[in-house]
Amino acid sequence: MLQFMSISSGSCGNCYILKGDTGKGIIIDAGVSLRRLKRALAGVNLSVLDFAAVIVTHDHLDHIRHLGPYCKTLALPVYATDVLHRALAKHTFTRDYIPGCRRILPEGEWTEVAPGFEVRWFEVPHDATQTVGFVIRGFGHLIVHITDCGKMTPEALEWAREADTVTVESNFDIGMLMAGPYTEALKMRICRGYGHLSNDGCADAIRAFVHDGLKTVFLCHLSENNNTPDLAYESARQALRQAGRTENDVFLRTLPRQYPSPLFTL
Repeated sequence: MLQFMSISSGSCGNCYILKGDTGKGIIIDAGVSLRRLKRALAGVNLSVLDFAAVIVTHDHLDHIRHLGPYCKTLALPVYATDVLHRALAKHTFTRDYIPGCRRILPEGEWTEVAPGFEVRWFEVPHDATQTVGFVIRGFGHLIVHITDCGKMTPEALEWAREADTVTVESNFDIGMLMAGPYTEALKMRICRGYGHLSNDGCADAIRAFVHDGLKTVFLCHLSENNNTPDLAYESARQALRQAGRTENDVFLRTLPRQYPSPLFTL
């Protein structure tokens, strides 16, 4: 058995957890305060003591703002690429806390980050120092986790075609973005391949990676100003149907922005 929960998903802060039925779990990103994390975990009868590692997708603040306190208080190993760790060693929010927790995820290899969990990474286009998606193997599951991604890559799709669970960004509706109040420069930053994945881009990805073993799709990092959960969900639902599957075949959910999701059993 493997459980998944989003503590928060969006530009307000990103943090997710995976926990097996034995041993300790892993935390993905540290964009919410330690107090908020503890409160969310307590709500599902877990605590920070139930986790053995933090893995980091990239160095934007909504993913690492509270990584320093996680290191200082929890002293958990922090797994990231060498490129990201060099950036974290210089970042105002992490440089004083990260050295003792530093663990490198090598390229092209599986790394055990906690008992029962192995991780490897692939790079995705996003305007951070480096941004990665994760392939996570554990407790009979293969999970692909992609939070910020300007466009899907062949490698990301290849891994998603093997996964039973995919967490993928569905950030914006293109009509809402273009009609909204953002500056032209910000609109272009979001939609031109190194910002975020649109509902349409997410739907294209779903059509490309649907396979018989796919059981769950979580839609993450929805924009507060340029999307709605209903728009993201309907776009993904239609993509599943066009690929010959329905929401009865594949469990499909949008992840909330500013509050925890339920604790899902995969």
